[in-house]
Amino acid sequence: MTLLFIYNANSGKLNALFDAGHKLFSPSTYQCSLCALTYDTFTENTIWKTFRKESKLEMEFYHKDEFEAKFPSVKMIYPTILKLESKQLTTVLNPDVLNEISDVKVLIERLKSSI
Repeated sequence: MTLLFIYNANSGKLNALFDAGHKLFSPSTYQCSLCALTYDTFTENTIWKTFRKESKLEMEFYHKDEFEAKFPSVKMIYPTILKLESKQLTTVLNPDVLNEISDVKVLIERLKSSI
């Protein structure tokens, strides 16, 4: 089983720069709650990074353009967390749930209880 984390952001250095600026200057209108939870303005959140490194879960991370290139037939609303098991994708945490989570510790607990 693999967890797939799909951010509501496109890949690339220019997009990363725009996202960082958006989070810095207008965090309340930033459209990727998963990004906001797992990353500070410029670096990965320390609590999240520790969880990710210490976890025995297999995890893959995608920007939405990368996910759509790898899974072109899957239509998704972002951000989302999926589980890939036996070539089957199922939703672990959907955008509505992610948008309600305001702390990375809560995200980690929700992930642990959902798996």
